[in-house]
Amino acid sequence: MGMWSIGAGALGAAALALLLANTDVFLSKSQKATLEYLEDIDLKTLGKEPRTFKAKELWEKNGAVIMAVRRPGCFLCREEAADLSSLKPKLDELGVPLYAVVKEQIRTEVQDFQPYFKGEIFLDEKKKFYGPQRRKMMFMGFIRLGVWYNFFRARNGGFSGNLEGEGFILGGVFVVGSGKQGILLEHREKEFGDKVNPVSVLEAARKIQPQTLATETK
Repeated sequence: MGMWSIGAGALGAAALALLLANTDVFLSKSQKATLEYLEDIDLKTLGKEPRTFKAKELWEKNGAVIMAVRRPGCFLCREEAADLSSLKPKLDELGVPLYAVVKEQIRTEVQDFQPYFKGEIFLDEKKKFYGPQRRKMMFMGFIRLGVWYNFFRARNGGFSGNLEGEGFILGGVFVVGSGKQGILLEHREKEFGDKVNPVSVLEAARKIQPQTLATETK
């Protein structure tokens, strides 16, 4: 009886741990970014002659859709990048640019990511777009049912990737209005593969007022 009790107790504890791992109890809590916080972020171009500039340049005139990429080689991130890129023709009609930021540049990882993402990509060395409160998902992610669902969805969609680079700091997607219009959408990845709804991105992008129009309507 003693061994059976120990075994039953261990199974019960394991079942409870699995159950809790699939709730939001242990997930990193996000903190919403302010426009002022985003405006002051230093970004760097990825060309032969890198230029450092303030992030507000990205959206100052026409607003912007910005993806903070968790890891360029991740097949889940590539799937989300492709989803956002499918909006590019409609964003172009609205005059809203599509951008991405990465937190590191390793070998050809960014170059290999570009076929999935149809916008300019910049380096956020200080990982500010992943804050103000940087969130991580560690190995607990691999026992979450939602993550496994996301894995199979992306694999079935034909996406593949690699294990290069840091992939535990969670990313997100922002839609930022022009000038001081503010943050119109802020999606924080809560687990691996928790991608933004493209419909929500497009709805937010349609609310952007180009800076000239915003000035005229004041």
